[in-house]
Amino acid sequence: MKTNNKLKIFNDPIYGFITIPNSEIFDLIEHKYFQRLRRISQMGLSYLVYPGAHHTRFQHAIGCMHLMQKAVNVLRFKDVMISVEEEKALYIAILLHDIGHGPFSHAMEHSIVEGISHEEISMKFMQKLNEEFNGSLTLAIQIFKGKYHRPFLCELISSQLDMDRADYLKRDSFYTGVAEGNINSERLITMLNVDNDKLVVEEKGIYSVEKFLIARRFMYWQVYLHKTGLVAEQLLTRVLKRAKELTNAGVKLEASKALSFFLKNEITEKHFDDDILETFFMLDDTDIISAMKVWQNHDDFVLRHLCSMIINRNLLKIKLKNKPIKSSLLDKHINQLMEKYGISSYEAEYFVFIDAISNQAYHSKLQGIKILQKSGKVVDIAKASDQFNIKALSKPTTKYYICYPK
Repeated sequence: MKTNNKLKIFNDPIYGFITIPNSEIFDLIEHKYFQRLRRISQMGLSYLVYPGAHHTRFQHAIGCMHLMQKAVNVLRFKDVMISVEEEKALYIAILLHDIGHGPFSHAMEHSIVEGISHEEISMKFMQKLNEEFNGSLTLAIQIFKGKYHRPFLCELISSQLDMDRADYLKRDSFYTGVAEGNINSERLITMLNVDNDKLVVEEKGIYSVEKFLIARRFMYWQVYLHKTGLVAEQLLTRVLKRAKELTNAGVKLEASKALSFFLKNEITEKHFDDDILETFFMLDDTDIISAMKVWQNHDDFVLRHLCSMIINRNLLKIKLKNKPIKSSLLDKHINQLMEKYGISSYEAEYFVFIDAISNQAYHSKLQGIKILQKSGKVVDIAKASDQFNIKALSKPTTKYYICYPK
């Protein structure tokens, strides 16, 4: 490994210059596991809706680390004790929090491997790195798991007001051009404090928190759950499903070595050993795109059309409803497709399906966002806010949709 010039600077379009805090962080960023994040899109197939949304998990992770540096400085300024070891662990944990994401981020979370989340895969990568870095990630892993004895450190990594959300809302709104999602992450961080080892926001920051929650709701409906993006993600998971079916039936599909492995094998958490971790590391967006470019000319009707739809952005039609879709409408579109192309109902179901989406900007029953009032009393944002809509944001909103060919 290189031993010189490790305190480099990144020029980030959101925050300007970002400094690497220490040489170990530099070595982690240089590591092949982390460099893979340059090839994993932050927002899956959202670029089919918002052409600018081509940013990566790499950029997001670096941005999160930058905000964590700000948070540590703010809390220390307010006489919150954070040791050098805890500081380093926070930077490592937030830097590596998304290292286990598969191709196209959330779009294929349970398509490539079964029953194991990206957080669990991130943990496996961190444990592997911990071996390579002589145990220096042990404290970071403890904080990442939420098992450290100082809860506020864990909340900075994962909570309803963590550095992950503080970066992705601002970053995703920038790259999509959706101004409603733009939050003042710097002011939010400046208002942070600690009470009884729990993360709180000072009362004067209440409006920034309200804006943060409303921005999150806007971003989910306008961007993350955008109907065209939903269709694209559904098609992508169906491409993988069909590719696995064909492979299991003995059909040879042209694909990269890593992708072929996951098509041929049902991988669950139980099987996920170091060898499989290395194979998973070899997998990124490029494998999926290159496979679909080949498969759009395949003999199989389903695989060919699914791939062609994504590659050429000729997606399914989608209709959103406030009430569950009637099964009779689903059957009607399935029968029409069967008649038109002479395919089975099973094959038609790849192109005609119903599902539901839910959006809850704030979970008041989970570990909530706490406001530290001037009196010293700590109350939940939903009670502290004079905005009636914060309580409304705590209620999940569900929409139902049907997809079918145009």
